[in-house]
Amino acid sequence: MDSRSEQAAYAAEAKARWGGTRAYRAYESRAENRTETERQRLRDRLMEHFTVFGALVHLDPASDAPQKRVRELKAFLSENYYPCSNEVLMGLGQMYAADERFRATIDSAGGEGTAVFVRQAIEAYCKKA
Repeated sequence: MDSRSEQAAYAAEAKARWGGTRAYRAYESRAENRTETERQRLRDRLMEHFTVFGALVHLDPASDAPQKRVRELKAFLSENYYPCSNEVLMGLGQMYAADERFRATIDSAGGEGTAVFVRQAIEAYCKKA
C-alpha cells in the first residue's frame, strides 16, 4: 500500500472509531483548510517527537527528560490536532504500543522499543496528574 492510500485508510478508520467524539470534531475543524504540505509538515514534526523519545529509552520513563517530552507531545497534539486530555493521551499511548502499525512507525522514527517507552512515559505522566 502506498503512502497516500495508507493515509486514506488510517483516516477512514479514525473517523469510524472516533468520528462522534469532541476531539475528532476538533481535529476535523482544524484539518479542513490545511494543505497537503501543511499536513506533511505536522506529521514530520510529530515524528520528530518520537525520534527524541527514542534517544531517551535508556532512562526511566518517569524521569524528568521523558516526562518533559510527554508534556511537549501533549501540547503539540493539543495545539495542532485536538484537545489532548490525559484520558486521550493515555489512550494514544496504549494504541502506540499495541497497534502494530503505530508501533512500527514510531519505532522507525526512534528505534526499536520507542513506542513501548512512550506508552510507559505517558502512563507515568498520567499517574502523576
